[in-house]
Amino acid sequence: MMADRIILGVTLVLAALYFWATQQIPSLEIGDPLGPKAFPRLLGIGLLLTAALLAVEMWKARHEKPAPAEPGSMVHYLVVGGVAVWTWLYFYSFEPLGFIIATVLYLLGLTGYFNRGKWIANVSTAILFPVFTYLMFTKGLGVSLARGVLPF
Repeated sequence: MMADRIILGVTLVLAALYFWATQQIPSLEIGDPLGPKAFPRLLGIGLLLTAALLAVEMWKARHEKPAPAEPGSMVHYLVVGGVAVWTWLYFYSFEPLGFIIATVLYLLGLTGYFNRGKWIANVSTAILFPVFTYLMFTKGLGVSLARGVLPF
């Protein structure tokens, strides 16, 4: 599909720009041995992995039949609009509810729609991902995230 190729190209360009911007961060001789570039480099690697997975998916899709739905139909626009509104609500509720609760609700909504009927996988993902991410950022990297209504 042409849209997949555009997304792949934009992701690769974004990763290249991100790596270039990461190189512009000044390195200090004292302080953290990993330096300030470690986390941005991890994000850049994540972008490259995402592009690679999309390329593999595109390669596999060449051998399958195309989906019967029309890409420009009104349903597609409603889905994209719904995801945009859902994401806006997530950002709006992030501070009052906190990272974990807001992210669990956000992921439950998205996985419930896009992965229908697989409630064990959806609930597991929606709970484990925010908890693991929260622990990784707060305990592992020392970054504070919005606590919201939770006491920790």
